[in-house]
Amino acid sequence: MINSLQIASTGMRAMQTQLDVISHNLANVSTTGFKRSSAMFEDLIYQNLRQVGAPNSEQAELPTGLQLGLGVRTVATARTFTQGSLQKTENQLDVAINGDGFFQIEMPDGSTAFTRDGSFKITAEGRLVNNSGMPVIGAVTIPRDARSVTIGADGQVTVLVGTNPAPQPAGTITLATFINPAGLEPRGQNLFTETAASGEAAVGAPGSEGRGPVLQGFLESSNVNVVQELVAMIQTQRAYELNSRAVQTSDQMLARLAQI
Repeated sequence: MINSLQIASTGMRAMQTQLDVISHNLANVSTTGFKRSSAMFEDLIYQNLRQVGAPNSEQAELPTGLQLGLGVRTVATARTFTQGSLQKTENQLDVAINGDGFFQIEMPDGSTAFTRDGSFKITAEGRLVNNSGMPVIGAVTIPRDARSVTIGADGQVTVLVGTNPAPQPAGTITLATFINPAGLEPRGQNLFTETAASGEAAVGAPGSEGRGPVLQGFLESSNVNVVQELVAMIQTQRAYELNSRAVQTSDQMLARLAQI
C-alpha cells in the first residue's frame, strides 16, 4: 500500500504536466504558425519479485513473472509540425509556407533562428523584419519610394519604384529545412533554434528540394485543434481524479490496518 501512494502520486504529477501542455496549446490557438505539443510518458522501473523463466522445479520453468510497476514519468514534449490552415490577409508583406520549411531570422546576437510566422513588417531603413524587429535573412531591402512589393513563390522579392513600370529586385527569401524538425528548440516569439537533435539547416529557395513554395498575402494559422484539446483535457481531468482517488483509498486502507 505504501507503493500505491507513490505510484498514484506519479500519475497525478504526470497528469498535471499533461494539463500544462494542453493549456499552452489552447493559449496559442490564435498564434500565427504555432505548432502544438503533446506530453510523452513512460512507465518507471519495475520491482522484479519473481523472474520470468526461473526454474520452478527440476523440469519446469515459470511461464510468467511477478513484476510490480512503480508509476509513470514525463520524458518529453513532442511537437507536431503538421501545417496549419492558410488564411488570406491581402497584406503584401504577409507570407505563408505551403509545405515544409522555415523562414530564417537573424537574432540580436547574430545567430539564426527559424520560424513559420511570416507576418513581416518594414523598418524605416526598408529592412524586412518580423514582429519583434529581427531582420529576415535574405538581404531584403524595400526602397522608400516603392509603390508595391511582390514576393514570388520562389522567394524572389521585387518592387515597383516611382513611375518605372519594370520591377526591380529587392532580395530573396530563403527557407531552411531539417531532417528532424521535432528536435528544434522553441525559444518563444514564434522562434526555434537549431540543436544537435534537429540536424543542420539545409537552406535553399522555396519550392526546391522538398521545400514548400511561399504564398504572398497569406498567413499560416496555428495547427491546434480546439476540439481535440478539449477532449484531451477532459481525459486528463478524469485520470487525475482517479489517481487522487487511489491515494485516498490507500490512505483509508492504511488507517484500517493501523486499527487492527
